Amino acid sequence: MHYTRRVTLGLLLGSLGLVRVSSGGMASLSSGETLSLSASLGENEWKVMREHVFPPFEAREHCRIRAVNIEAGDTLKKIEVMHRANRMSIDLVLLDNMNLAPYVEKRLVLDLTPYQALIEPAVDASLVQPLTFDGRLMFFPGRPNVQITYYNTDVFSGTGYHIPETWDELLAVAQRLKAAYKVGKVAVHGTLDGSTTAQVFEFITAAGGKITTFNDAGSIKAFTFLQQLYPYLSPETKKANWNTTNTFLSNDTLFLARNWSVGMQVIVQQNQKTNIQAYATWAGPAGRATMIGGDVIAITKRSPHQELALKFAGYFMSREVQTLLVSELGWPPIRSDALGSVPEWQQGFFQAIMEALRYGHYRPAIMGWSAVEKYVNLAFKDIVMDGRDVQTTLDTYARDLQEELDWLK
Repeated sequence: MHYTRRVTLGLLLGSLGLVRVSSGGMASLSSGETLSLSASLGENEWKVMREHVFPPFEAREHCRIRAVNIEAGDTLKKIEVMHRANRMSIDLVLLDNMNLAPYVEKRLVLDLTPYQALIEPAVDASLVQPLTFDGRLMFFPGRPNVQITYYNTDVFSGTGYHIPETWDELLAVAQRLKAAYKVGKVAVHGTLDGSTTAQVFEFITAAGGKITTFNDAGSIKAFTFLQQLYPYLSPETKKANWNTTNTFLSNDTLFLARNWSVGMQVIVQQNQKTNIQAYATWAGPAGRATMIGGDVIAITKRSPHQELALKFAGYFMSREVQTLLVSELGWPPIRSDALGSVPEWQQGFFQAIMEALRYGHYRPAIMGWSAVEKYVNLAFKDIVMDGRDVQTTLDTYARDLQEELDWLK
């Protein structure tokens, strides 16, 4: 009976591209209890998982972990197929927090409310609250990511220039740098894609607005400020995104820019640009605001090993594992007591990261985020780059956006 069930499961996984194949060419099967988890990780990240994270848990629980890499864009479809067929072969998923609502609406994940005690007090509460849907905790925090503000310490030495702490100071320093260097040395992400959306989200939130409303007072303040700032930005703003910004900071094209925390590995460790440091962010009219990216933990509703999956979730959130992920991968931790082994050169960056997380906001968990991205980038081009009227443009796009979001409900 067990043999038949496993073969059937193997065939299902094979059809979904999820079976790991052994050197002999046969799907590997375990004789004991096996926890299956999926994530979208890089090669080095999987190496750390398999060599350092999984073995202690396997030894402790007398189990085996089978890990499969599923790209973030494919996860929902594959989980939904298995759920509908009542053949769930994935117990636990590390999900990109940018697309959580469909998993809840389609009832694909377990309600974790009865297991909130697995979240220890050291876990940052700001990372937990947005994972609640209609009063139910549906996800656990897993790996947060956040943007921090990188600056060149040779320029921002505290004498000639000071790092900007407010929008007004940001505008003033951008103006001064362009006057001194005859070209802008500050950038925002202007590639008119998800990178631009993330930073516009931060500006709107820091002004007290909501990106899904789009023509409220906060949104108007944010786009008005960006329109004022744009003439003093680097011409590389149109090329600046999560990747190229690291290069621009490394070769002194930029002296000040926000980017994701992984940039410290590229700029300082890889490119040896030791004069780059970071702080959290500047404040808008309503305070400081950052956008939290990264992964959260979900347990599939039809997991055959829910108890084991819950144990692994608690283990993954533990100080033991979070500290290891900080030291081995430079991942921002979900808890305040996991920074003990940070190398000296990273300490300033992690201070900035942890502060930025305190100002963090998850992106709205809605169906139709692609529509939000479309109109944010249209508005950025029309208003910020081309100088069109802020109120009129936002009113038009807010109406169009609301129509698309209403259609999806």
